[in-house]
Amino acid sequence: MLIDFAPVERNELKLIDLAARFTLDDLRAATRFSIDRMLELIADLSDADVTFDPVDPDAHDPYAVAGEETIGWSLAHLIVHVTASSEEWAAYSAILARGIDYPPEPRLRYETPWRAVTTQAQCVQRLRESLRMRLAYLDVWPDAPHLETRRQMSERFTERFGEFNAPAAYLFGLWHEVNHYEQICEARRQALAARQGI
Repeated sequence: MLIDFAPVERNELKLIDLAARFTLDDLRAATRFSIDRMLELIADLSDADVTFDPVDPDAHDPYAVAGEETIGWSLAHLIVHVTASSEEWAAYSAILARGIDYPPEPRLRYETPWRAVTTQAQCVQRLRESLRMRLAYLDVWPDAPHLETRRQMSERFTERFGEFNAPAAYLFGLWHEVNHYEQICEARRQALAARQGI
């Protein structure tokens, strides 16, 4: 199940309103779809392909380690990044669903160091592990989740994205992941071109 985030991107809907359209099983299906999509994209790749550093003229990461703010991200780098973000927001969703408002800090994020991921098998392992973890966070939701609880975010964040309850928090991580699909496809294209000497 691929969720269409276009109404949110066009500012026609807030994420919380889009999330209200989906059941817990829908969220599980969308998670499996996303992981399967990324597994498919790396299925035929080599270790050299997933660690290939693509050229990305639009690269700009102000939170990166000094000297890495404008580097292109390898497939391994992209995979550890998107899985970490999805897991972070899945963790908030589990807390919110249990009736507990959650503050902006501390963040519940851990990102596998991307330089430590050097093989295609490690990328596959990270994706499968992330699927297990995210589905487990959804299993933490009570049968009647508390939809009135909120992640307390800055006024600027809330103005841009709206309020986040449990389903919206979960979808935010998935939306971020989906938004990286194009970058993942381009990194794959460049890696294959480099392998063929193009």
